[in-house]
Amino acid sequence: MNTDGADESSWELDPEDESGAVIATVGRQLKMWREASGLDRAKFGERMGYGANLIYKIERGARIPRPEFLDKADEVLGAGGKIAAMKTDVESARYPKKVRDLAKLESQAVEIGAYDTFVVSGLLQIEEYARALYGVRRPAFSENEVERLVAARLARQGVIHRDPAPLLTVVQEEAVLRRPLGGKMVLRRQLEHLLEVGSLRHVELQVMPTCVEEHAGLAGSFKVMRLNDGTTVGHNEVQLVSRLITEPKEVQVLDMRYGMIRAQALTPRESLSFIEKVLGET
Repeated sequence: MNTDGADESSWELDPEDESGAVIATVGRQLKMWREASGLDRAKFGERMGYGANLIYKIERGARIPRPEFLDKADEVLGAGGKIAAMKTDVESARYPKKVRDLAKLESQAVEIGAYDTFVVSGLLQIEEYARALYGVRRPAFSENEVERLVAARLARQGVIHRDPAPLLTVVQEEAVLRRPLGGKMVLRRQLEHLLEVGSLRHVELQVMPTCVEEHAGLAGSFKVMRLNDGTTVGHNEVQLVSRLITEPKEVQVLDMRYGMIRAQALTPRESLSFIEKVLGET
């Protein structure tokens, strides 16, 4: 039986996320089905294979149940598919709100441009790299939160393989390619993945060498997205702030700045050769 502290059948829920109302409703429904079956939390948890404390948290809306949890609950409580059907509602609340909002914009984009200074761009991270990145955050994330964030990051990457896929351009600092987050083997696999994705026809990956004298991106990372309705928006995430930028003059500055950054970086072909060189040295 899983203990609540190490349980992987649910995610922590941000109390400020409006999807909490959905999760609270799902929790109440689960509680009603459990009580109608004459089971207390301990007995229900035993049949489910989880601790009573986890059952309590899910029922009061403090945890987001995983799809397999709802499937098992449907079976144990004899709900005839009614509990399992709630997976569709839960899916909308599976990831943090800021991630859902960003993923929605990316799904509407015909072009995505990203400049990243300290880590590999989120759309290009492999699972081990993302897990290592969230693992070193301080204050530390719980295991459940790490799992939720990693899953959300990987889910966003589906936009790369969408048909039709958006044009994706990414500029990475040279130092990012040498920083061994997760260890040398994780870095090697990450570099190999960059080479693989960078060879796609709709992806242009560029490296900003540390030795450049003129650099338009010293103010930090940001993203520019051209949407299918013709508008352009910016996105900036720093420390505790995730900000969508829609004011035309601010977007214009980011767009101009990104163009200058790309002009100052190595060309896509030179960049792939550079990454191959770094991989050989790692």
